[in-house]
Amino acid sequence: MTTRHIEFEALRNFRDLGGYRAADGRTVRWGLLYRSDSLGKLTSPADLDRLRTLGVRTVIDLRYDWEIAAKGRVPEFDGLEYHNLSIEHRPYDQAEIDPELDPWRYLADRFAEVAEDGVKEIRRALEVIADAEAPVVFHCASGKDRTGLISALLLTLLGVAEDDIAADFALTELATPHLVAEWQAAHPDRTLRWPGYGRAPETVIRLALADLATRYGSVEAYLTATLGLDRTRIDALRARLLTEPTV
Repeated sequence: MTTRHIEFEALRNFRDLGGYRAADGRTVRWGLLYRSDSLGKLTSPADLDRLRTLGVRTVIDLRYDWEIAAKGRVPEFDGLEYHNLSIEHRPYDQAEIDPELDPWRYLADRFAEVAEDGVKEIRRALEVIADAEAPVVFHCASGKDRTGLISALLLTLLGVAEDDIAADFALTELATPHLVAEWQAAHPDRTLRWPGYGRAPETVIRLALADLATRYGSVEAYLTATLGLDRTRIDALRARLLTEPTV
């Protein structure tokens, strides 16, 4: 049986994006596309061996360069192709979000900023995934927001229904207690002000996708007209990541 959540000693949000059904009857292939929290946490030989065993040869790190400098990046190994593509351009501290704000609308607004500011990096991330010849993992710090947006855009390109995209986004909720504990361990002198820290309810990504559709006409229009992904690249992405349709 194929497992969506893959266990690591240090990672709490590493999972396979396979198994989701596309509108044309095909299915996202297992074992080719992974999303994760920061691979900078892979410090044990066992964890690194597990990553290699999955066949991962391309890592897309969506974090700022200063996050990587502070927290580290995936360790080097033979055959690894590493890309740092920081899709977010307006940093903010989630621990300090005003508890009085509508938390999910606030996060969706940050997603809109990323979609607007990070056009070049988002397009490049999707191109790298389309062109890869081996399994790919993309990640940010928690594997929640930046990673969640790339996942949603990818699954949209593959023809996956919004309900499945939203359900996949919300699977990060299983990691929320661990994400909170990691923050508290890293900031023993601070108080976690925002009660929504580490949360990833479906509402956030549904709002973000609706915002893209409202502003750009559709999510696919954002991907093609705004990002500039051409049909050849999209067809190649679908050919590589989708199974043949079942009869």
